[in-house]
Amino acid sequence: MPAAWRSCGPAGGSRSQVRARQSRRAEALGTGLGPAGASLGGSGSGALRKARRQQQLVSKRLLREDSLVNGDGQAGVEIAVEPLSEQEILQLLRNVQRGTEERKKLLSRLRQGLQHKETQQKFVRLEGSMRVLIGLFTSSLANVQMEAARCLHELSHSCDPAVAEACLPATSYLLTYLSGHSVEFTELCLYTLGNLAVESDAVRKQLLPQGIIPALASCIQSPHVAVLEGLGYVLSQLLQAREAPTKIIPLVLDSVLPQHMLQLVSSNLELGMGVAVEFAWCLHYIVCSHVNNTLLISQGIVSTLVLLLLELASVMSKAATEGLELLICPVLRCLSNLLAEDETEGCKVQIQDERLLVALFLFMQYFLQQHPFLVQECLWLLNNLTADEPIFCSAVLTMDLLPALLQLLSCSRMVTLLAADDFLSQAGLQALEQHQDNPQLQERVRALSETYLQPAAASLISCAGASAAVLPSS
Repeated sequence: MPAAWRSCGPAGGSRSQVRARQSRRAEALGTGLGPAGASLGGSGSGALRKARRQQQLVSKRLLREDSLVNGDGQAGVEIAVEPLSEQEILQLLRNVQRGTEERKKLLSRLRQGLQHKETQQKFVRLEGSMRVLIGLFTSSLANVQMEAARCLHELSHSCDPAVAEACLPATSYLLTYLSGHSVEFTELCLYTLGNLAVESDAVRKQLLPQGIIPALASCIQSPHVAVLEGLGYVLSQLLQAREAPTKIIPLVLDSVLPQHMLQLVSSNLELGMGVAVEFAWCLHYIVCSHVNNTLLISQGIVSTLVLLLLELASVMSKAATEGLELLICPVLRCLSNLLAEDETEGCKVQIQDERLLVALFLFMQYFLQQHPFLVQECLWLLNNLTADEPIFCSAVLTMDLLPALLQLLSCSRMVTLLAADDFLSQAGLQALEQHQDNPQLQERVRALSETYLQPAAASLISCAGASAAVLPSS
C-alpha cells in the first residue's frame, strides 16, 4: 500500500503534514504525555500530562534552602516576609554595600522579599540594584556569594519577562560558575539559567554566543546527581525553544552531549530516576526536531533505548515503579519517531529484537489502570514496529500476544485504531499468510477483524482464510 500521510507538529500549533513510511506514525513534539490530537480519557492521565507539562517541562523550578512546615503540616513551603517597599530595598542594599558582618542576614532578608512579584518588579526598576546584586554574586566570600545567587534565583523564577531580562548581565557569570567546585552552588546556577531561558528570547539569544552549549558539555561529565539533573533541566528548556531546530539543536549535536545523554539514560537508574527522565525527554525533543537523526542512529540511540526498555520491563515487578512512566514515555516516543523517519533521508531504522514486543505488552498491562495514556504510547510504537514488517507481525501471533491485544480494545477508539486497523491493513496480513496452517491463530485474527473493523476489512480476512490464495502484501 502507498505510504500514508500522517499529521505531525508541535502541540497547540499548526499541524503540518509529514510523510511517514508505510503508515508509521510520527508523534508530535508536544509537551504533554500523549500523542497530539489523541487521548485515552481518564482524569488520571490528564492530570499526569498536565503535571509533567506544567511542573517539569516548560515551567520554572525553584530551589529554596530554608523551607519550613506550614500551618497545614506541609513540608517544603517557606514562610516568607511581607513584600518590601522601595525604601526598604534601598536600605537593604545600602547596608549590604557597607560591608557589615551581617551581609548574609541582610541578603537573606532581601531574598525572602524577592519571593513576591511586587518586590521583584520594584527591585529591577531601581537604578543600580542589579549592579549591586551581581557585584555580591561575584564576591570572594562564599557565604555572601551563595546568598546573592539565591536572590538571583528568586528573580529568575518571576513570570515577568522584564525581570528575566534585567538578569541579562548575570548570565556570563552564571555560565562561568558552572565549573565551580561547590555542588550546591553549581546546581543553583543551573536552575537559574534554566528559569531565565524559559522566560526570555533575549536571554537565550545571549546565552548561545556566550557558550552555554560548551559549558553544558563540560558540566555533563560531573559525577554529582544534583548537577546532572539541573543540567538536564536547562537543556530541556533550550531544546523546547521555538528557535531550537535551527539555532540550538545543531550545536548540541555537534558537541559531546548526545553521547553522554545516551549513557546517562541507559545507566540502569544508578544515578536515580531524575537524571534518566531529564535526558530521555531531551533526546525526545532532539529526535522530534528531525535535524540530524542519522547522527543519533549512528551513535547507537536505537539499540540503547531498546535495551533500556527491556531492562525496565525485567524489573517491573521487583522495583518501585513510581514515576517510571515519565521515563518510559519519552523513550517510547523516541523509538516511534525514529521508526517513522523517511527512508530517503538515510534514517531507516530496523529493530530485530522480538523481546521488545513482550516488554510493550508488560508495560501496557502494568500501567493500564493508573496511567492508561502509556498504553497508547506503547501502541504507537507497536504500530510503527509492525508497519510493513511481517517479522514483528508474525511475532505478535506466534508469541501468543494477540489475546492481550484483544483485551485492550475496550480502552478507546484510538486504541482500536492502533491495535486493530493498522495491524490488519499493513503487514499483519502478510504475517497471517505465513500461519495459514494454524487454525487457532486464524480464529483470533478473524475475531479481531469481525468485532472491530469495517465490514469490508472483515470480508477480506474471511476470503483469505477460506482459500489458499496468496494474501495481498500491501
